[in-house]
Amino acid sequence: QVQLVESGGGLVQAGGSLRLSCAASGSAFSFYVMGWHRQAPGKQREPVAVSSGGSTNYAESVKGRFTISRDNAKNTVYLQMNSLKPEDTGVYYCMMVARGKPYWGQGTQVTVSS
Repeated sequence: QVQLVESGGGLVQAGGSLRLSCAASGSAFSFYVMGWHRQAPGKQREPVAVSSGGSTNYAESVKGRFTISRDNAKNTVYLQMNSLKPEDTGVYYCMMVARGKPYWGQGTQVTVSS
């Protein structure tokens, strides 16, 4: 059974940085897509950064501040978040796709205080 385990969330002041990690286990197949989504209070879950093959895509609101990276050998994806803003507050979920099937982590809380 595939499991995704996230870590690295927490409370940070505006302007600070956090690094999220997500490690997958239990998959017999490689993950073509790895990414991060977030859900702010009272809002729908939205994609933040997605790595698919050799390309990456970012939400406009995080471009220039967030960087996604991956270690395929370790089935791990990272999200470096710099210059954090209060509006970045939310639960961050990692997502990976293997053979067309998506898998989700349990989510990690990121809170940015003003």
